[in-house]
Amino acid sequence: MSKDYIKMIRGLVGHTPIILNTAAGIVLNDKQEVLLNLRADTHNWSLPGGFLEYGETYAQACVREVKEDSGLDVKVELMLKTFDRGTVEYPNGDVAQTITQLFLVKPIGGALLENQTDETLGLEYFSFDELPELLNRQTEEMIAFAGKWVKENYDL
Repeated sequence: MSKDYIKMIRGLVGHTPIILNTAAGIVLNDKQEVLLNLRADTHNWSLPGGFLEYGETYAQACVREVKEDSGLDVKVELMLKTFDRGTVEYPNGDVAQTITQLFLVKPIGGALLENQTDETLGLEYFSFDELPELLNRQTEEMIAFAGKWVKENYDL
C-alpha cells in the first residue's frame, strides 16, 4: 500500500484540496550554495523533496526524495524546522496544502543527475541571495530560513 499512495488518494478525491506531508532537503556545496531542482511539473525551482508515502517517516522520505530528484545519496544531519502554510496548485488542477519538514542533509554518494527525468528538468546550486523563480511562498520561506541558519552556523 505504500507505493503510489498519493495517486490512490487522488483517485478517490479528484482535484479536491487535500493536506499532504512532505520532506525537503537542504544540500550545500563547498561554497555554501543550495541545490535546487527545476521541476518538470511546474517548470520552476524547488528544493529536492516530496511527498511521504504511507508508513514512511519524514527523514526516510527526505532521503528517498533527494535521491529521486537529484541522484545524490544523502544522510540527514539535522531537522531544521516544520513549515505548514504551503499551498500548491499543480498544472493538472490538483490543489494541496503541504506540511513540510525541512532537513539539512549531507551527500554521502551518488552523483547529480545528468539527464532530465519525469520529475527533474535540471539541477543547479544557487547563492541564498540570488535565487530563481521558486515553486511557492513556502519554498521561499524554507530557503530563507535555511540561508539564515547557514550564515549563523557556518564560517562564511
